[in-house]
Amino acid sequence: MNASSVPDNATDDRFNEVLALIQSAKQQAMQTVNTQLIELYWQVGAYISRKLEKAEWGDSVVRQLAEHLATTQLGLRGFTRRNLFRMRQFYEAYRGDQKVSALLTQLPWTHNLLILSQSKLPQEREFYLRLAVQEKWSTRELERQFKTALFERSVTQPAKTSSVLRQTHPAALEIFRDAYMLEFLGLPGGHAETDLHKRLLVRLKDFLSELGRDFCFVGSEYPLQVGSRDFALDLLFYHRGLNCLVAIELKVGRFEPEYLGKLDFYLEALDRDERKSHENPSIGVLLCASKDDEVVEYALNRSLSPALIAEYQVQLPDKQLLQAKLHEFYALNVAQAEES
Repeated sequence: MNASSVPDNATDDRFNEVLALIQSAKQQAMQTVNTQLIELYWQVGAYISRKLEKAEWGDSVVRQLAEHLATTQLGLRGFTRRNLFRMRQFYEAYRGDQKVSALLTQLPWTHNLLILSQSKLPQEREFYLRLAVQEKWSTRELERQFKTALFERSVTQPAKTSSVLRQTHPAALEIFRDAYMLEFLGLPGGHAETDLHKRLLVRLKDFLSELGRDFCFVGSEYPLQVGSRDFALDLLFYHRGLNCLVAIELKVGRFEPEYLGKLDFYLEALDRDERKSHENPSIGVLLCASKDDEVVEYALNRSLSPALIAEYQVQLPDKQLLQAKLHEFYALNVAQAEES
């Protein structure tokens, strides 16, 4: 068969490697353009900042600059008076901050503007910059994380984990959360466990995004056989960074200490029968509708398994309340530092 007789098929897998090379080159080109654009905005912002600080320019000159660029650089977009002041704000917010400078060029301008406008503290800006790069959030997902007050929750409500988990998987403390926002499920009050389970599977992509980029779905109602009995684990994931299986058990009510015993049993079964030789011990997550933190602390204190207890929430949190708690948290830390 000659070349002319080969069907023109867009799904022909013989050319996948060439397509992958083209796609990779496109992504690199886009990243290069974005890096140059962010650096240009930084330089323009620095120039305007210096002119205004030295009182060589007033605000009206910035408007004149925008008008001049619009008339002399036809087709040039993004240099309106408003954006020029944003470039100045961008520069002044991050100048001298070496920790985040490398992150800025890894994100589009829209991401940078969103983080700059929504964050109230330098720590918050750094938090969202790092996660946006790490998780490769879209603008929509980044906006959602601000609405869910992820920064405030992460600072004031760290994940409740067993000591075994902290010892065997220290990196897990930066991965797992105390509460997961599942508002996208649209669950009504008084929902059943089957409703929660089914909707998580329907919105699995969104759930994976909430869990984090390195989580991979393995199975639902994952079968485990121990002795002559069959068991089913609600959800099983794999975490690439931690190199281990992650078992998630769902509870639509309040956390009860006896739930840990069943989770311990599942983790033992996974490690004996499912875990591969190169993998780390499995982690267990009890995802409950509510929990008493003191009960959780007592239950996890004697746990011999790498486990954690987390809440799921089906409505967005009260962000103002969380921000008030955050201010209390920082004020307490300052007071303790001064006393020491």
